[in-house]
Amino acid sequence: MLWNSNVTDFILLGLTQDPMKRKIIFVIFLFVCLGTLCGILLIIVTIKTSRTLGSSMYFFLFYLSLIDTCLSTSTAPRMFIDAILTNLTISFNECMVQVFSFHVFASLEILILILTALDCCVAICKPLHYTTITSWWVCSVLMTIACMLSCIHASIQNSLVLSLPFCGPNVIDHYFCDLEPLLNLACSDTYNVNLLLVSNSGVICTAGVILLMFSYTTILYSLRNHSAEGRKKALSTYISHIIVVILHFGPCIFIYSRPATTFPIDKMISVFYTIGTLLFNPLIYTLRNAEVKKCHEEDMEQETDLRVPKMNGSFKSFFRVWIDLTEFNR
Repeated sequence: MLWNSNVTDFILLGLTQDPMKRKIIFVIFLFVCLGTLCGILLIIVTIKTSRTLGSSMYFFLFYLSLIDTCLSTSTAPRMFIDAILTNLTISFNECMVQVFSFHVFASLEILILILTALDCCVAICKPLHYTTITSWWVCSVLMTIACMLSCIHASIQNSLVLSLPFCGPNVIDHYFCDLEPLLNLACSDTYNVNLLLVSNSGVICTAGVILLMFSYTTILYSLRNHSAEGRKKALSTYISHIIVVILHFGPCIFIYSRPATTFPIDKMISVFYTIGTLLFNPLIYTLRNAEVKKCHEEDMEQETDLRVPKMNGSFKSFFRVWIDLTEFNR
């Protein structure tokens, strides 16, 4: 993998060089990541054990939760190590693997959000044909295409970075390997490469925004013909979609769809994008959904049905805390 490179490893400076702040960051991120994993586990268990959450919306939500887990594990372990060690050294090959894995999961998450929005559009605009249009086979094919597109996107990004020569500086002012910090270390003019990188990321972001705007506009237009109760239920899901999409697309567009410039706020935005949004997903995207909350309550009361495993006291308490949190946030 060492194409045109004399550099064998990089040094990550992390979020801060202050030892005390490092310890504080370690404790905060530890609780955040634990909360994220617990919330994702809640979604996965609920969807897999519930007999009522069998629609395509929850099919995509299940895979979105899995991708959230993968995305967090692509950067969080290095962040924890960085909070403990003074300087974190990462090999060139490991750095390229981290860039590839991060962009695979990040782009796949965006594509799944687009599929979920289109699924919501079909559910509201074509309710009688919804189960036929969004069958399990169709959803599986769409997921396969999304996985292929995300791999192609990440492969292009990595190939462009690997084409650059790295012959001198190896200190990355970031907490994980990413495109912009690596471009700053290249020993040649990176204008053309950066233009291609931005174009590659811009295609996904632009196409995503266009598809989302189309689906949301169609949803709003179709809601005119629904009853008041139907509009309320649809808008509940619709608003959750919009919040999550803004949280994902906003930082993504700011970081990856601009010229090669670095701002002091980039690190904080990256933290929010890689860790923060993953924590908010269970709270915003699922637990504010009436059907999911109802399933939580039914699962907590389930005692005799063998098709749904009986939950122990700790899981019941966990579900109750999350449901209470969503009620409090209203």
